Amino acid sequence: MHIPDGYLGPQTYGTMYAVMVPFWAVAARKVRETLKARQVPMLALGAVFSFVIMMFNVPAPGGSTGHAVGGALIAIVIGPWAASLAISAALVVQALLFGDGGITAIGANCFNMAVIMPFSAYALYKLAAAAASVSHTRRVAAAGIAGYISLNIAAFFTAVEFGIQPAIAHSASNVPLYAPYPLRIAVPAMMIEHLLVFGIIEAVVTGLVVGWLAKNEPSLLGIKTAAEKAAAAAAPRSSRRLWAGLGALILLSPVGLIASGTAWGEWAADEIHSKLGFVPSGF
Repeated sequence: MHIPDGYLGPQTYGTMYAVMVPFWAVAARKVRETLKARQVPMLALGAVFSFVIMMFNVPAPGGSTGHAVGGALIAIVIGPWAASLAISAALVVQALLFGDGGITAIGANCFNMAVIMPFSAYALYKLAAAAASVSHTRRVAAAGIAGYISLNIAAFFTAVEFGIQPAIAHSASNVPLYAPYPLRIAVPAMMIEHLLVFGIIEAVVTGLVVGWLAKNEPSLLGIKTAAEKAAAAAAPRSSRRLWAGLGALILLSPVGLIASGTAWGEWAADEIHSKLGFVPSGF
């Protein structure tokens, strides 16, 4: 979902920067006003968690890869405004230091993964987990649903940004200048892999961690209950499940190395030349 340089025209990436710059200013103000001192380390941990989980690239059919984002979990724990800043920080570091996502596309990538995802996830979680008790499986299910749907909403926005490029930026002979595939190709290509693979990964990670927090650190989820002692007694069993989930992620982390190509819409010039027979001049 990391859009590289050259895939979006200035009409799109300029608009995304124009949206994100004031949004970051508002988010910083809101976080200063609302984030408690004991939650500040969680903001840093959120950025690190998002950075790391986005490195778990998993192969998808067609010689592509993809990854989870962690946006839903971070929003649930520290709120959507703080989550937006944390994920934005991770995306900026990835773009500037690792070349993962373009510099011109930072605004678009942050809009998709650091605004659309955490805010939609937070709203979905609050709606689905309303009045759920600390031990209620509904809270875990709500977190999983929020992770799954929010990742797919973010993927859809990314697909639309790709897909509108041939219509708004092309030569006199209708040759695309930037991302070459129209909406009828971009939307299915992005959505199928996220609906069938990466959304499920996001849901499992989010549900596992929220379930563990609900039993062991309920205050991080805003839960105040007299049953915390009973929850602590269940810690060994829930910890085993958490470690099992983390172990599965560790085993998956090198799987992306066997993929024959990069993520859909993140190709280098030589890759896109092999697919199209030409390289859009905007690249």
